[in-house]
Amino acid sequence: MKAAWFEKFGIPADTIIIGEQPKPVAGDGEVLVKLKTTGINPSDVKKRTGAFPHLLDSGHVIPHSDGAGIIEAVGKGVSEDRIGERVWVYQAQYARLLGTAAQYVAIDASRAATLPDNTSFEIGACLGIPAMTAHRVVSSDGSVKGQTVVVTGGAGRVGYYAIQWAKLAGAKVIATASNPTDEASCMAAGADLVVNHREANWGDKVQEVNDGEKVDRVIDVEFGFNLPEVLKCIRTGGVIATYGNTQIKEPKLPFMQMLFMDLTIKMTIVYAMPETAKQQAIKDIYSALSADQLKHRVTHVLPFKQMAKSHELIEQSNLRGCVIVDIEH
Repeated sequence: MKAAWFEKFGIPADTIIIGEQPKPVAGDGEVLVKLKTTGINPSDVKKRTGAFPHLLDSGHVIPHSDGAGIIEAVGKGVSEDRIGERVWVYQAQYARLLGTAAQYVAIDASRAATLPDNTSFEIGACLGIPAMTAHRVVSSDGSVKGQTVVVTGGAGRVGYYAIQWAKLAGAKVIATASNPTDEASCMAAGADLVVNHREANWGDKVQEVNDGEKVDRVIDVEFGFNLPEVLKCIRTGGVIATYGNTQIKEPKLPFMQMLFMDLTIKMTIVYAMPETAKQQAIKDIYSALSADQLKHRVTHVLPFKQMAKSHELIEQSNLRGCVIVDIEH
């Protein structure tokens, strides 16, 4: 099968190889998916650059966790009724070497979720990490109906979906953005208000635009960096649900201040989500897609030969939407 892989760490042009690899076979409990698209996420780029030094100890890596396609075969224990089913794939290259940057992937049947007929394979490849992470940070502590939720970096890949999940759940949403384009993106996703997180004391501004009231939940893309401002606008007993922390690797916590605020900190990564949470996310994603309730942003769809460029695009800090590679072209 046609595939892209890497055998060493480094920049895309020096590491990503395109060629032929053996076609996998569906094992017990697995499905074989003929992939139409593969989605690239920051975690895929970090793996290629060596974030996990022992990743290549057992051989080359076909990268990417997300993708979409059609089930071509099933393994023992999986109903043959699934053959021909349109699916989106998640968690493909986690705790294993072979991901979705190839014509085929054999994967546990639970990691191949039904893709509604009204949803393209390009969109299907956007769902695994961005939409599932967003679902979890919004819903991990129960319903947010009637609450006020802040989404920092609302124009980002996860933030954009988080705004939508919170609105669908009945929350008031205040997003943060750093420029007019990102502000417009947050509003398009459904945010009620937007505050500029590049301005000093933006946490005070959040409370100001919220009629002087503090917020119930903060969904945060930069935990350590944003924490001082978040503490200005979150209520006693509130929840900080975070999924990112790149600017300050080892943040120092003002423990006593947070203790007396009775705060909860929830950290989310898709791979470690409880299985029940994954299945609930899949169920809710299917329902929302079927009802055309989710908006999506695909910024680039590239041919397979430009796999290296797809990684280069993700490495650009100003890129907001999803980058997809069309496997058939």
